[in-house]
Amino acid sequence: MCPRKPPKPCSYPNCPELTYGRYCEKHQKEMDRKYNRINRPFKHLYNTARWKKLRKQFLQEHPLCVECKAKGVIKAAAVVDHIKAHKGDERVFWDKSNWQPLCKSCHDRKTAKEDGRWGKKGRVYSYDFK
Repeated sequence: MCPRKPPKPCSYPNCPELTYGRYCEKHQKEMDRKYNRINRPFKHLYNTARWKKLRKQFLQEHPLCVECKAKGVIKAAAVVDHIKAHKGDERVFWDKSNWQPLCKSCHDRKTAKEDGRWGKKGRVYSYDFK
C-alpha cells in the first residue's frame, strides 16, 4: 500500500487549512453551492417529490438501458435521461416523450459528449509549435 500524499493548503484565498483535496471541507461546500447556482440553476427540479415519484415509476416501466440494449447488452437503467437537454425549460423537463432510461455509464458518456470537456463545449485544444 502506498503512503498518502501530505495535505496541502486549501486553494481558497487566504485559507490556512490543510486538505487532501482542492479545498478544505468548509470551502468545498461553498464552492459546490456557487457552482450549482451558476451552472445548474434548474437543479431544484430534480429534488421535487414529483420528479422523484415520476422517475421511480418511469424506471419501473422501462428497466433496461436503451443504449446498451441497442448494442445487444442487457443492463439495468439507473438514470432517467432527457433526450433533448431541457436547460431549465420546465415544459421540456416534464415531457415524458423526451425521457429515456440509461445506465449510469451511458448517461455519463452522453452528458460528457454533449457538455464538452469539463463543461467547455466547443473549446479547441491546440499546441503552438513555433
